[in-house]
Amino acid sequence: MNPQGSAIFLYCIVAAAVLIYVPFLVVAYARMQLGYDRSAPRAMFDKLPPYAQRATWAHQNSFEVFSIFTAAALTAYVTGQNSDLAIGAAISFTVARLLYSLFYIFNIPTARSLMFGLGSACSAILFVLSLLSITPPLQ
Repeated sequence: MNPQGSAIFLYCIVAAAVLIYVPFLVVAYARMQLGYDRSAPRAMFDKLPPYAQRATWAHQNSFEVFSIFTAAALTAYVTGQNSDLAIGAAISFTVARLLYSLFYIFNIPTARSLMFGLGSACSAILFVLSLLSITPPLQ
């Protein structure tokens, strides 16, 4: 196993965790513009401008896909994946999630959907490569 190659999976998990909060920075900015209500922060949602509402949804979706990607990347890490395809899938997931959030905030739905699909495919690739490496071939 190439330790540097396998470390990419761990770095991508950390990057994906950080990317969860990128859209929330946009939400925080919009809340500050409105006058942040600490007693009812969630009640402010309807008062947020559309871009900040979309940032909230991007933030929530990032939590949802993070667990799937983390499981896929850890599975790849544990099974010793270090192929260009596996490493490329982990990096591509991370880039796709950054772009997903940006496209969501800027209201570019087709590009956002493509990035969601790409991210999902990257997680699937990591799972498949990992399972293929531990399953004996059919004879």
